[in-house]
Amino acid sequence: MSSAEMVADLHAPPALRVRYQGVFLRQFLSETSIIFRRRRNIAILAVLGAVPVLIGVAVKVSAPRGGGGPAFIGQITSNGLFLAFAALTLCLPVFLPVAVAVVAGDAVAGEANTGTLRYLLTVPVSRTRLLAVKTAGVIAFIVAGIALVTVIGIVLGVSLFGTHGMTLLSGDTVSVSNGLLRSLGVAGYVFIDLLGLAGIALFFSTLTEVPVGAMAATVVLAIIFTVLDAVPQLGGLRGILLTHHWLDFSTLLRSQVNTSQLWHGMLVPLGYFAIFTAAAWSRITTADITS
Repeated sequence: MSSAEMVADLHAPPALRVRYQGVFLRQFLSETSIIFRRRRNIAILAVLGAVPVLIGVAVKVSAPRGGGGPAFIGQITSNGLFLAFAALTLCLPVFLPVAVAVVAGDAVAGEANTGTLRYLLTVPVSRTRLLAVKTAGVIAFIVAGIALVTVIGIVLGVSLFGTHGMTLLSGDTVSVSNGLLRSLGVAGYVFIDLLGLAGIALFFSTLTEVPVGAMAATVVLAIIFTVLDAVPQLGGLRGILLTHHWLDFSTLLRSQVNTSQLWHGMLVPLGYFAIFTAAAWSRITTADITS
C-alpha cells in the first residue's frame, strides 16, 4: 500500500472504512486459525501450560519450609498466586522467547517457503495489510501463551496451596484482589517484554524464505543479548539490551512499586518493536517477491 493509498483510506467514506475493517478482521481470524491449528504451535502451548503444573506438583510434593531457593519458589507454599509468578519467571528466559521466535519467524518466511506469499498478494492484499495481519496473529499467540501460563498458575496454585492474603517479596501482606491485580500487571509486563523480540523475528522473517533460519537467528540474538547483559564492563550500555529489563516486573511484588523502573523497562522492548516492525515493513514493501 503506497502512501497515497494510505491517505486515501484515511479520507475514505465511513462505509468504505468499515468494509476495510471487515476484510482485516476476516484475514486476522483466518491467520489466527492457521496459527493455533498448527501442531507445532499446539505443542508449544502444551509445554508452556505444563510449566506451572510441574512447578506446582514439585513444590507440593517436596513441601519446602523456609528453605533456600528463589524467592518466588519459596513464596508458593504460603500463597498459591506466586505459582503464576514463578512459572512466568522460568518461562521468560527460554520457553516464551522460543515460542515467539517460532511463530513470528514463520510468519512471512513460511509463506515464501511454501510458495503462497506471491499468491496472497494477488488476492489482492496489500503488503502493508499482510504484514499487519501477520503481526496481529503473532501478538494473539503471545497473549494466548502468557495467559495460559498465568491462568493455570493462579488456578492450580490456589487449588494446591490456597490463598489468605498475599505476602509480597518485601514482607508486606496485601489482599487477594490486590494480588490478582499485580498478577495481571506482571503478565502485561511480560507481554511487552516479548513484543520487542517479536518485532525482531518478524524482520528476520522478511529477509529469508527459510523459516528455520529466521527462528534460529531470533533465538541466537536473544542469547547474545543475555550474554552481553552478563558483562559488567559494558556498564550503562546494558540498559539498552532487550533482555536487560525482562525481570523488572519483580518490583510489582513489593509494597513500593518503582514505576520509573517499569516505564523504562517497557520503553526498551517497545522501541525494539517499533524499529524492527518498521524495518520489516520497509523490507516487505520493497522486496521483489518471487515465491
